[in-house]
Amino acid sequence: MKEIDPNEISHVHLHKTILGSIGPRPIAFASTIDKHGNPNLSPFSFFNAFGVNPSTLIFSPSRRGRDNTVKHTYENVKEVPEVVINVVNYDMVQQTSLASTEYDKGVDEFVKAGFTPLPSKKIKPYRVKESPVQYECKVREIIETGDQGGAANLVICEILYIHIREDLLDKNDLPDQTKIDLVGRMGGSYYVRAHGDALFQVEKPVARKGIGIDNLPEKIKNSKVLTGNDLGKLGNTEQLPTLEDVEKIKRDKAIAAIFETCGNDNELLLSKLHEYAKTLLDRGEVTKALHVLML
Repeated sequence: MKEIDPNEISHVHLHKTILGSIGPRPIAFASTIDKHGNPNLSPFSFFNAFGVNPSTLIFSPSRRGRDNTVKHTYENVKEVPEVVINVVNYDMVQQTSLASTEYDKGVDEFVKAGFTPLPSKKIKPYRVKESPVQYECKVREIIETGDQGGAANLVICEILYIHIREDLLDKNDLPDQTKIDLVGRMGGSYYVRAHGDALFQVEKPVARKGIGIDNLPEKIKNSKVLTGNDLGKLGNTEQLPTLEDVEKIKRDKAIAAIFETCGNDNELLLSKLHEYAKTLLDRGEVTKALHVLML
């Protein structure tokens, strides 16, 4: 692997390396106002959620690397410590990018980017009507990590009020991941869309403890067919199948066909069984796949 000492490359190169390898990053479309009431709207991908008690969202309007100046958003939250963090979905991503243009102070990005301002319930900055979820926040603290170009300014926010489009909620009143159509920031000009085939589920090992990959038989762990992701699924099961369970799987028509095809060629049989198990894993049939592999 290429080895890099961050102190021996330029800040620009380091910045591009980080942005190109840490992602996708959610986007905080931050709406603020200055002490005179002038609105400002700007996206930041140095952003995430960090807790719920108290609720904590953090984004960073970093110092500009080229001239060490600060952004209007940063100046505004120092003057009026309030911000609406608007979530960005695919329908608004091009307008959001336009709002990142470095217009002169006092220029209204709501107007420039064609967004609709809505009054907030608890704070002064406006919400973005087009955003599917809007978080009204107070700024609890600002942490300046440095005073040179490229230094982060961590704006630590507490959520005071939330607005969510009702048509995007599921039966539990939670955002439906198949409908919200979020986007994330990548390196350079690249974004990613969390929609359709890009979405997939990974079962969380929260309610129970999986056996772990270390407890899988060696021929499974050393498979030439199964990937690390496949082994992760298998290691998330609670127990290995019994001998009786394994014998039952031989009655499966697909398994019987594999045994008939391979005859006495054990190496070929092992490969075919692993290939079939991988197909089962891709379909989400983890238990059955493990039974096949234990043959």
